[in-house]
Amino acid sequence: MILAIAGAGALAALAPPPVRLRRLSAVPGLLRDVLVEIVRSNNAVARIVLGPGESRARRSGFVVIPLDMRSPYGLAALTCILTATPGTVCVDYDSAEGTMLLHVLDLIDEETWVRIVKDKWERRLMEIFE
Repeated sequence: MILAIAGAGALAALAPPPVRLRRLSAVPGLLRDVLVEIVRSNNAVARIVLGPGESRARRSGFVVIPLDMRSPYGLAALTCILTATPGTVCVDYDSAEGTMLLHVLDLIDEETWVRIVKDKWERRLMEIFE
């Protein structure tokens, strides 16, 4: 009980900025697309890990993604979406540069990943949070 009270006090002292949601109507479509992407990515990762070796060599790697979004809640949501999607993991966010470092299991083209993150996820989260 003492630990819970101390934890609650520590969180209250952080005083996060208030949440400002602009377009709630975009949330159901975003959640649907996140679930579809998670299922699709699960299947892709299972094929990579469990499937027989293919002629094309798989290459994992890191991609630096420049972000326009600055909302801490939008950035947290983006990080959760990308990390919950099998095959990708957010490794770092540099607030000074406004860049995110993303690890991709099957990296074919870095520009494609930048476009996916910015067009499919960041733009929609900015509609909701900024």
